[in-house]
Amino acid sequence: MPTVLETNLVRTPDVCGGRLRIDGTRMTVNQIVSMHKQGLSAEQIVAQYPQRTLGEIYTVLAWYYAHQGAFDDELAAETAAEEEARQAIEQAKP
Repeated sequence: MPTVLETNLVRTPDVCGGRLRIDGTRMTVNQIVSMHKQGLSAEQIVAQYPQRTLGEIYTVLAWYYAHQGAFDDELAAETAAEEEARQAIEQAKP
């Protein structure tokens, strides 16, 4: 049974590359967590994205801190795969 935090977050294979996001939007958990790690508060994130609510941002941050280890591992793997793809493209250039 999903928790209250998980009911507002969805992962759909054909939307945002299957990344976890706020339901009904294209704003991913990764985007919000990245801004937060750069020092932005939830209030500052809402100021930059006024279509999002403070509750949505806090939901994402609460979910992140509840699943931080697994999420950070997934993000690191995704970043490594992106870097490998970038290097392959660079090497394929004439």
